[in-house]
Amino acid sequence: MAQTPVVLLASGGLDSTVTAAMVKAEGFALYFLTIDYGQRHRYEIECATRIATWLGVHDHKILQLDLRVFGGSALTDEISVPTDRLSREREQGIPVTYVPARNTIFLSLALAYAEILNARKIFFGANIRDYSGYPDCRPEFIQAFMEVAKQGTRLGQEGTPLEIVAPLLFMTKREIIQKGQELHVPFHLTNSCYHPDQNDRPCGHCDSCLIRQEGFQAAEISDPVLKK
Repeated sequence: MAQTPVVLLASGGLDSTVTAAMVKAEGFALYFLTIDYGQRHRYEIECATRIATWLGVHDHKILQLDLRVFGGSALTDEISVPTDRLSREREQGIPVTYVPARNTIFLSLALAYAEILNARKIFFGANIRDYSGYPDCRPEFIQAFMEVAKQGTRLGQEGTPLEIVAPLLFMTKREIIQKGQELHVPFHLTNSCYHPDQNDRPCGHCDSCLIRQEGFQAAEISDPVLKK
């Protein structure tokens, strides 16, 4: 098991970091893939690099792919990031922070990397409980993508299809944070904010910041990023 390679989509965020820590604890050989897609919160790439060092991953590839060419999202275009939305507002519809087809694109790139490594699993930190408005964080999407991987890759055609694994999919943010604490995740190295200030401090008002704050409060744990 210790030598079994797996690819993990590492964003530098809380969920992908807890996922990585879980995978590391299972004894897999971690290969990080981070996508620099022109996101407004590019600080997360620096976070992913620090987390890769903390975990001692076997390799960390950062791939340039500028989705600002398409725009259409508050993370890649001149669209305001929503702030101070109540929980019931965040649960309605698909938010403007949704990046069109992002997970489809990212998983496709991870799939190519996995084939090169002869890896059988790709991990990512999708979570349906906190991001129910994102269509590419649903179990139906993951199952559909695994069928694409089976039909469209050498490994799949040779009878060893890749598995797309999202271990946090149905966990609450409180449960994710508690799991991270159990695994000694360095929360201070993670970034969740969609619109950090010029010093890379979290805004505290975007949906992602609010969900994170609520999670730490529910877990009765102090969030170290607020002390920066």
